[in-house]
Amino acid sequence: MTTLTGCPAPALDVRPEPATQVTHEGAAWLASACTHPRSALTVWEERPAAPAVLPCGVAFDVVNVPLVLGRRMLDLLWAEGPGCGPAAVHRGRMLLFAAPGTAQRLPALLAWVGEPPTKPGGGWSADAAAPICHGPGDAVTVPPLLAVAGPSRWLVAPDSRRPRLPGPDTLLWAFLHAARLQVSIFRSADRDANVYDVSRRR
Repeated sequence: MTTLTGCPAPALDVRPEPATQVTHEGAAWLASACTHPRSALTVWEERPAAPAVLPCGVAFDVVNVPLVLGRRMLDLLWAEGPGCGPAAVHRGRMLLFAAPGTAQRLPALLAWVGEPPTKPGGGWSADAAAPICHGPGDAVTVPPLLAVAGPSRWLVAPDSRRPRLPGPDTLLWAFLHAARLQVSIFRSADRDANVYDVSRRR
């Protein structure tokens, strides 16, 4: 089995719809984040029902947001934006795979536009706190190659050796719009009615 080293770069993935299964090519891309990709891929393919811990900052960064907010970001990216890269659910959080460098740049962009207020009436959802960004020196747990019951699963599975990965500008746009829209949904209810915030349910 060959690794990415020394191979000609394939064309970028321009798939119009998200994949639902991790392919061999997608698994190879994930393993390329490791120091020894071939060994990592072999071990993972021998245990496809087991999750893996992969380092960030080389093949990808990861943006970690609350689940409901993350689902809204995915909807926006596919409906109004350029699409997204792989995305997974892990223990009630959404992991959005992003271009390397995003973990350093996105917090700076968020600071530039201003920290989302969390007070009632501030215009933002209480779940719209700044995303957790994982970059160089960090590692994340990713779901198994196989779709099995558990706390982790792929929503957009990697199926290419060069998946399209959103950068910090795209994720900033999706985050800001998703956070504001989430608030507008709850505010549309009758002010005298009992409103239950289902975004906090898992």
